[in-house]
Amino acid sequence: MAPNHINTTQGLTTAQAASRLKENGPNEISSAGRRGAVQRLVDLMRQPMFALLVVAAILYVVLGDLSEGLTLAVFVLAVLGLSFYQEGKSEVAIEALRQLTQAQARVLRDGLPQLIPAREVVTGDCLLLSEGDRVAADACLKTAIYLQIDESLLTGESMLADKTPAAGPSAHSNPDPSQPTQSSELVFGGTFVVRGHAQAIVTAVGSQSQIGQIGQALVQVQQVDTPLVQQTAQLVKVLASLVGVLCIVMVLTLGWRTGQWLPALLSGIALAMAILPEEYSVVLTLFPAMGAHRLTREGVLTRHLHAIETLGATSVLCTDKTGTLTQNCMTVTALSVPTPTPRSQDQAGDVMRWPAPLSSSLPSSLAPPMPPSAPAPSMFKNLIKTAVLASAPHPIDPMEKAFHAFGLGQLNASEQAGIQGQLLHSYPFGLQLKAMTQVWQLEGQTDRFVSAKGAPETLMELCKLKDAERCQWLEEVARMATQGLRVLAVAHSRFDGDQYPKDPRDFTFEWLGLIGLTDPLRPEIRQAVRDCQSAGIQVIMITGDFPATAREIARQAGLPEGETLTGEALSNLSDADLRQRLPGVTVCARTSPHQKLRIVQALQAIGQVVAMTGDGVNDAPALKAAHVGIAMGARGTDVAREASDLVLVDDNFASIVRGIRVGRRIFDNLQKSMHYIFAIHIPIAGMALVPMLMGWPPLMLPLHVALLEMVIDPTCAIAFEKEPAEADVMQRPPRDTQSPLFGARKITTALAQGLCILAFVGLSYGWPHIHWSADWLMAPFSTAWTDAHTRSMAFITLIAGNAMLVLSSRRRPTPTRVKKRYFAKHVPMNQSLDSGLNNNPTAVILPMVAMGLLALAIHWPWLATS
Repeated sequence: MAPNHINTTQGLTTAQAASRLKENGPNEISSAGRRGAVQRLVDLMRQPMFALLVVAAILYVVLGDLSEGLTLAVFVLAVLGLSFYQEGKSEVAIEALRQLTQAQARVLRDGLPQLIPAREVVTGDCLLLSEGDRVAADACLKTAIYLQIDESLLTGESMLADKTPAAGPSAHSNPDPSQPTQSSELVFGGTFVVRGHAQAIVTAVGSQSQIGQIGQALVQVQQVDTPLVQQTAQLVKVLASLVGVLCIVMVLTLGWRTGQWLPALLSGIALAMAILPEEYSVVLTLFPAMGAHRLTREGVLTRHLHAIETLGATSVLCTDKTGTLTQNCMTVTALSVPTPTPRSQDQAGDVMRWPAPLSSSLPSSLAPPMPPSAPAPSMFKNLIKTAVLASAPHPIDPMEKAFHAFGLGQLNASEQAGIQGQLLHSYPFGLQLKAMTQVWQLEGQTDRFVSAKGAPETLMELCKLKDAERCQWLEEVARMATQGLRVLAVAHSRFDGDQYPKDPRDFTFEWLGLIGLTDPLRPEIRQAVRDCQSAGIQVIMITGDFPATAREIARQAGLPEGETLTGEALSNLSDADLRQRLPGVTVCARTSPHQKLRIVQALQAIGQVVAMTGDGVNDAPALKAAHVGIAMGARGTDVAREASDLVLVDDNFASIVRGIRVGRRIFDNLQKSMHYIFAIHIPIAGMALVPMLMGWPPLMLPLHVALLEMVIDPTCAIAFEKEPAEADVMQRPPRDTQSPLFGARKITTALAQGLCILAFVGLSYGWPHIHWSADWLMAPFSTAWTDAHTRSMAFITLIAGNAMLVLSSRRRPTPTRVKKRYFAKHVPMNQSLDSGLNNNPTAVILPMVAMGLLALAIHWPWLATS
């Protein structure tokens, strides 16, 4: 409940609120991003290769090939079930995250404070705000006391926003909240109250609020088809054309030879369907589904299966700073105090710094602003104690929490006891005086202790520093700012009596020094950035923060030297100029949500595959527009999650690198599997086509077809999916998404291997039928050599060739000379390109099982005669 000194009003009546709720709808963002079971099923069926799988199964059944149709139907159900289950799990998990963030709001209704669901807030409601509350809707301040708001989810800036009404409370007896004059008068839905209390009249809810307008912008963002989707569609066209040509050739050949065109048509369609490598559709849908299942165990939820493979092709990773690279919390990392006399060797000029520079030759701006492990020297203790006393006793502000935590770690028991006492009076931080002053009665002291902290310029004014001292400390402020620090000054005073001045300027303050705070990096960021660089991925930090701070955070994260592009400069660039400059950019600072979206679209226009991370509402349009949108699950907003393709449950940036590794592994294994499928279908097609054209007895009986399906389908769908990642998977540049999914070089290699197997199969089949001039060559076949023996011999050759093809397809092609040098430079010597060949027992077991089944089929009389 709001404090008694806040001037309350009657607020809306229950009837008025109910009427407005019915008229304008609930205070929530459109849930278009939430997909039901039917929508998820439709989305799965729209995938080209999955649709081809369904069509092929239906055609096989219609043409009477029940065994083939049922085999494909099993794969249809398996892939559908796995994909549906995986996406369903992700949607349930995201809904659970959404429920955890459901907010409540405290409003005045019928003159009484009431706690209601935030979705029931309506325009005209009087919100009662206090520390720790989430603002339920956009509103205009009516009254405010010491109000500070965390707007980082909207603006991307970690600094708190000071809020105050346009005039005193009396000026708002009849407010017109629809006509605010300054942003300092407004509070926005989704932001958090860090300090103070306030009353505010709701001006916009739902889609009319700032969050809602960003949500509406998502509808206008056109999602770009991923490279795999585009390449899959192209592959479907190629396969369909090939099958069509084969069908027409077969129909014309048989029709011309026999004169029976209808049987020829049916035979041509049946042959074309038999030759069609329908396993492509299996692997292109099964591999991403299995990858999504694996990533779930790593704390990554997959909302769209295609995003995993696309993540492996990412060439540019755009990342937010606040809450993504950083922890979105403040930590004390640097102190500066006036130098005592005599001066020590660690000081610079008239300033003593902690931690001290490592050497005089090292520029202080390059010293990493990380919390030192050693305690601060005694001359800094007064500064630390005063900073704690200038903060709220039970802080909510992250900065004040940092002061308390730092004091707890730096002060011993007796020093902590020396700052125990009673808070008597407080002067809040405000727009007129950017400093907070508190008056304490400390234990064991007769006079009052006055502590103050705030903007350095303001504290210099309170301490009445001379011009020379002011210039000296302004230089120190600038030095600390270049380290990416937020700098505050601290001062103290003494006071006797109980009549406190109305203005803290009336105290006689003594300057104590500066405290530098930083929003520290997440601990996994540096290694993740190194992994991205070794994988040839450009990382761009996009933030609303100041350029100097952003550059320092980028340096700490390990980003390479590059250009810093500000929002102001970006707004003056044409689209063509922006596309030209972005390849050399490392940091984009002071950017707006619209500019984030523009950056993503400009990168896509120059052919980059873009992944975008973020957690705030301001990130949502860019998340949706990117090839892969990655939202934070723990801290991220509902809007960001629903606009994304992947959700990091634990907000662990390193999970993105694991996702990239999985994506690259999936694509490698897809190509290996497709190589195998294409090659093995050449001898199969030849064994079906040649006897038909030559008028010979059919080489493959139904039993052989069933056995082949038992060999090929598990091999391509299971054995290759379990292939481990190559040793250099994260040491090579992103793949070229403009190159075909299964290019001419790979087709040529697979064709040669397939023709080689076909030649051996043909030789084993035709050997007894050749009229040899030398009788000794035919001696082994002179007795008891029947068509059954010939067929079995050919089939044994095919299964043996299949086993060799599996081993051959698992090996990546030997790298070129340039790639060899790159590999030798980036991959440890104890690893090799073939390191994964012995780590997949499934790929060895399946061919052995096939050989065992073949031996059983040949030597078991019942099977041999069937």
